Amino acid sequence: MSQDAGGISAIRPRRMREDARRNRERLLAAARDAFVEQGAHAPLDDIARRAGVGIATLYRHFPDRAALLRQLALDLLVRSAHEASTALSEEPDAFGALARYLRRALDLRIAAVMPVVVGQLRLDEELLAARSASAEAVDQIITAAHADGSLRPDAASGDVGLLLVRLSRPLPGPFPAAVNHRLARRHLELLLDGLRPPAPPGVPLPGPAMTFEDLAAMPPPDQGRTR
Repeated sequence: MSQDAGGISAIRPRRMREDARRNRERLLAAARDAFVEQGAHAPLDDIARRAGVGIATLYRHFPDRAALLRQLALDLLVRSAHEASTALSEEPDAFGALARYLRRALDLRIAAVMPVVVGQLRLDEELLAARSASAEAVDQIITAAHADGSLRPDAASGDVGLLLVRLSRPLPGPFPAAVNHRLARRHLELLLDGLRPPAPPGVPLPGPAMTFEDLAAMPPPDQGRTR
């Protein structure tokens, strides 16, 4: 009996930690979707409901809205860097890595939620480092694709990032979420064809070619931040 009790007591804390980790992941996924659909001031009790937990569980993981926003931003930036570096190391060519990264970023809704979340935060050193690591990882893919000629030469890193933002945002009107996502994946495939080098003579792209550094240097929007 004592041996059984010892086994249970040894297992129970580990199970609680796993439950806590799953709850945290569900809360971050629910917060991501709620912030995309309702903005950064989406009700926290709605986020808890979407995650299938109580509001007390949300507050145990994230003591206030600012903490939730910050952790979501950090989580997505880390995921973005990981997806980009993994794609470049595993795919046989650079354009394939770019396509894989864009598909994963679209599925994770990174570009849909980051403009909403980051606009509410003061970027500390950890967030700035994560943003730089994400941008650098994507830049490495774009540099490699330019080098091997698989990406049109006038497509800059900022173009790729902004295209993903435009593509990731929910369509206006009565589109169910599942239909919206399927359309986004369809439109991404059209976008990828447009990123390949054009057949001669080709038409150069109009307008400025912006890099990630250009985008980061832009002044923030004039809106209230979560303190």
